[in-house]
Amino acid sequence: MTFSTKKRFIAGVVCPKCSALDRLVGFSVDGVDFRECISCGFIDQLRIMSPPKVLKTRVNKIPAISDEEERPLHLLDD
Repeated sequence: MTFSTKKRFIAGVVCPKCSALDRLVGFSVDGVDFRECISCGFIDQLRIMSPPKVLKTRVNKIPAISDEEERPLHLLDD
């Protein structure tokens, strides 16, 4: 995540120091990203190395490939 040099609010984030909700702003100085709480003055450098991993759910699972061959279905008459 790269912020602009202009401070912008980050929605839904809680301050790690004062636990205030929606009071953090994100900004960039010389290509380094920071977050700052406008309530208590907490400031922290963001160190995001890679995008977050997607949780495995039933929606994004890759279906297992069957090793069996296709076989004809035989219907029985009474």
